[in-house]
Amino acid sequence: MQRIKSRFAEKFDDNIRFIKGVISTPKTVGAIMPTSARMANRMASIIDTGSGLPVLELGPGTGVITRAILDKGVKPENVVSVEYSSDFVRHLRGKYPGVNFINGDAFSLAETLENYRGQKFDCVISGIPLLNFPMHQRVKLIEDLLKLVPVGRPVVQFSYGPVSPVVARPDSYTIKHFDFIMRNIPPAQIWHYKKLH
Repeated sequence: MQRIKSRFAEKFDDNIRFIKGVISTPKTVGAIMPTSARMANRMASIIDTGSGLPVLELGPGTGVITRAILDKGVKPENVVSVEYSSDFVRHLRGKYPGVNFINGDAFSLAETLENYRGQKFDCVISGIPLLNFPMHQRVKLIEDLLKLVPVGRPVVQFSYGPVSPVVARPDSYTIKHFDFIMRNIPPAQIWHYKKLH
């Protein structure tokens, strides 16, 4: 019973923190509620824990996807997570000790990931609200992220729109619809982007 109360209190605290984030920086928070555990688990399902490579997470927010990545069996020290909000970063560092949280801008990867220059990641799992940004920034982000993963490994992104939040660039990457998660508020699409060569 105590465990249930503790989980409820933690979820309530995360929801309040999320709402404060929406109010203070609405452009960097693209939803009305935190990501559901179901969607987080689906996104994390693509991780290859046998690759020996760390996982890169973008926009962890309150940490629902971070939890799913850890539950998949990735060690905290093998998770690199970039969050724009310094308030969220402070909260996340206390909640998930050992995870490498970076307070930085995903759209300035060279600077944000300076300490990881040359590092390859198994995959990228992104909660960045791409629809809040111009298309040229979205395309550049996906192309930059694909340079960080081996050929054939995905950049995973969710979106609330009916189509991919990033336009097709057949000469650069492929787009695959992975799943539609009804049990999320609002319902969301999951997309995979992979480089061709």
